[in-house]
Amino acid sequence: MAPTKKGGEKKGLSAISEVVTREYIINIHKRIHGVGFKKRAPPALKEIRKFAMKEMGTPDVHIDTRLNKAVWAKGIRNVPYRIRVRLMLPKGPIFLSPHPE
Repeated sequence: MAPTKKGGEKKGLSAISEVVTREYIINIHKRIHGVGFKKRAPPALKEIRKFAMKEMGTPDVHIDTRLNKAVWAKGIRNVPYRIRVRLMLPKGPIFLSPHPE
């Protein structure tokens, strides 16, 4: 085993001074597999929120209305298979918005 340093600095989330923006393509299809057809859009939004919390490391996530409309565009049953999102971490909460292609 490699020797470890004593009193090493923990790697965690530091204070962020500027806006951090990342883009992801989220595969919604695999995340809502097995969900009944009349209940697909709400769990899809919950999974997108969960993905953002995991990737950005904060529980404070806000979903933009454009992303909500993009998920609900084809109704409650026909959620898009994948969606491209932009995650922004300003000094406040995370904002999710769909990235226009």
